[in-house]
Amino acid sequence: MRFRHFPLLPGLAFAMAAAATAQPTPHNSLLVLSKHDHTLAIVDPVSLRVVAREPVGEDPHEVVASADGRTAYVSNYGFGAYHTLAVIGLVAQQKLPSIDLGPLRGPHGLAFVDGEVWFTAEAAKAIGRYSPTEGKVDWIMGTGQNRTHMLYVFPNQRRIVTTNVNSSTVTILDKTEGPAGVPTNLPPGIHRLPGPPGGDWNETVIPVGHGDEGFDVTPDGKQAWVANAWNGTISVVDLNSKKVAATLQADVQSANRLKITPDGKLALVSMLSGPDLVILNVATRKEVKRLPIGHGAAGILVQPDGARAYVSCTPDNYVAVIDLKTLSVVGHIDAGGEPDGLAWAVQQ
Repeated sequence: MRFRHFPLLPGLAFAMAAAATAQPTPHNSLLVLSKHDHTLAIVDPVSLRVVAREPVGEDPHEVVASADGRTAYVSNYGFGAYHTLAVIGLVAQQKLPSIDLGPLRGPHGLAFVDGEVWFTAEAAKAIGRYSPTEGKVDWIMGTGQNRTHMLYVFPNQRRIVTTNVNSSTVTILDKTEGPAGVPTNLPPGIHRLPGPPGGDWNETVIPVGHGDEGFDVTPDGKQAWVANAWNGTISVVDLNSKKVAATLQADVQSANRLKITPDGKLALVSMLSGPDLVILNVATRKEVKRLPIGHGAAGILVQPDGARAYVSCTPDNYVAVIDLKTLSVVGHIDAGGEPDGLAWAVQQ
């Protein structure tokens, strides 16, 4: 009996080849977005090799991992053209159904806190929260600011900090107690109607430098360091007094991201059109070093143990690996064209 051999369809051939070469997801993984390839790379931080690549949306910018390290969420940005979060199963290494955010267009900054995905929606001038358990967006808050871009959500979900690029402001949202939307200082004779439970939010808008985008909060939660791309300064915001405590003439024009090391000692600043990673001492607020890394950089991630930092050198198509003890480049990762957003995943 003779058997006829048929050529494999291209998609099936690719899937079989990927399955044959795929490696297990490491316990600790570095996640890297490629804007050019529209992929998420899962990287072994020990070997610095890509173990898997998965497709995401048309314009991936930021990525965050769930607390159990089993799921990644990717914002498909497009300056408001898109309105989805891509979802990747990190253990199975597969793309899952995307989350449609509807009118919350231009999702960008991401955080995963207390089992929920928080995101900015630039075109909607809002912040949203998606519940994976309920499978829906269960909270939205408008900022009234232009290009609400990055965000930091405190672990207890009672404070949120955002940068608003085109408004050159920082927004601080603080959760209050009691029924939402019910005033506490009603005049005599006016009876208070019951409002929905769960508290309300007070919003404080703080002017900072022009083009503020990348920022981070110090480990003690007392300060936000904000990089202002258009005038090259860094605004140090006191989160208790809700005022700018200092403006540093840091010479970081085109600053894209700012990250503070877990010990709170160093601040790292990337610049889209600058060749260096700028490293500052947080205590003295002075520059420590300008480390040459390429022709421009975007995303920054610091390992939870503070040993290394990873910087997406977008024009050079690699991720630079920085030893934070020696403040030197110790490697490069080829994770796809135009790397940008980075995240760290730890499987539980």
